[in-house]
Amino acid sequence: MSLLEDLVSLLLYSPTTVLGAAALLLLLCFLLSDSFSSDETLKEPPRPKPLPLLGNLLQLDLKRPYRTLCELSKKYGSVFTVHFAPNKVVVLAGYKTVREALVGFAEEFGERHIYPIFYDLNQGHGLVFVNGESWKELRRFALTTLKDFGMGRKIAEEGILEECQHLIKVFEQYEGKPFDSSRHLNHATSNVISSIVYGSRFEYDDPRFKCMVKTANSIVRVLGTSQIQLYNMFPRMFCWIKNRQKILRNLETLNRLVKELTKTLKETLNPQICRGLVDCFLIRKQKDEDSSNTDSFFNEKNLTYTVTNLFGAGTDTTATTLRWCFLFMAKYPHIQVKVHEELNRVVGSREIRADDRKHLPYIDAVIHETQRLASIVPMSLPHQTSQDVTFQGYFIKKGTIVFPLLTSVLQDESEWTSPYTFNPSHFLDEEGKFKKRDAFMPFSAGRRVCPGEGLAKMELFLFFTSVLQRFRFTPPAGVTEDDLDLTPAVGLTLNPSPHELCAVSLQ
Repeated sequence: MSLLEDLVSLLLYSPTTVLGAAALLLLLCFLLSDSFSSDETLKEPPRPKPLPLLGNLLQLDLKRPYRTLCELSKKYGSVFTVHFAPNKVVVLAGYKTVREALVGFAEEFGERHIYPIFYDLNQGHGLVFVNGESWKELRRFALTTLKDFGMGRKIAEEGILEECQHLIKVFEQYEGKPFDSSRHLNHATSNVISSIVYGSRFEYDDPRFKCMVKTANSIVRVLGTSQIQLYNMFPRMFCWIKNRQKILRNLETLNRLVKELTKTLKETLNPQICRGLVDCFLIRKQKDEDSSNTDSFFNEKNLTYTVTNLFGAGTDTTATTLRWCFLFMAKYPHIQVKVHEELNRVVGSREIRADDRKHLPYIDAVIHETQRLASIVPMSLPHQTSQDVTFQGYFIKKGTIVFPLLTSVLQDESEWTSPYTFNPSHFLDEEGKFKKRDAFMPFSAGRRVCPGEGLAKMELFLFFTSVLQRFRFTPPAGVTEDDLDLTPAVGLTLNPSPHELCAVSLQ
């Protein structure tokens, strides 16, 4: 459905009889305002001319706005303005510009913009959709605690390898018949972060675990819909929309389940032994209470929302990337042959270890190329300027929404030989050794870089190699490689479109 169709549908079926009058009043207020005016003494980023009220919405594909923004960058340059209705957004495009902003101007571009739906999700608490001292304190705590529990190190490796075996057993049950891997991959990656957060994994058929994974994934999918985009732009007018209500119901369910789990952990807490991040949080919370620290950020709400943030982020992005990995293997069997050849030659039938990565350059390149081309978080999460800043000769006002267009970095034509095709040689030198690339930024950069980057990298490598050591992925019978669709589904993160593959045993 197009934006115009969405608007018409919402207007026709609005539960209020005064919506038309409200819309007219909004339009009049807008026309009398200086929303689209600019100070002629300051050079602001170039922009396509906005319409009253709608801004540039009729030029944008709200289901896949990153595509439109990439096209606009070709006309307006690497720094330009676009209006999402009344919301003025500065878009940063291309490797050099995005890196300069997020790293070179880390403080100025380091705040998170909190759209209405993001506030609905976190209420000013947790790790992701917050700013200020709360964000600094909780991020510092999360990074330290995740590191203590082995994020990206040996201690985490054992938990991931254990989960690999559970996933392989599930795949074996299909006996080479077509299946959708999304649910199983979400369960596997959820268990990795659950082991670190709660101190233990769940069985895949645990009803509470299945419900947590399902609701978290549903929230991520619905966040990317055009209805939610409209709500973010006109929150008072469209607060009633169906998809927002769906998100709020799922959030209520997820929070309830998290509170049940943390309550159980609190009842069995031993201050001398931290089983996971929740224990560490509870111990710190008790310490602050004992010292009468009334300004402490270690409270019940921050605990619940920090856990849901870590659970959602640690599940969706890694599982989504693995789905792309296996889809690319089925789509490009000649690349899968090379993966199997390197695995057989270097590892054989023994268990994969994280240290094997440096001896498997082609496989490392395949995983990196999957992250690059899939570009599952194409616009990052929205940033916001913390102060007035002059950047590349343009004035950007404090509080301006900023989109670092990560997909324009990962597919920058000046950085990649074939930016729109799957080409592992992007990460290989002339001798076939793995080559790092500065323009590889799937985890973003600067102050808001993904805190779970180290864990995600280890998971991707161990899950991918362990599974490919046992299986060959093919399209279902009657489906050719050319038939496999690489068009991403709509969502906050870009999942492959629904599909089935066959995992054919190699043993």
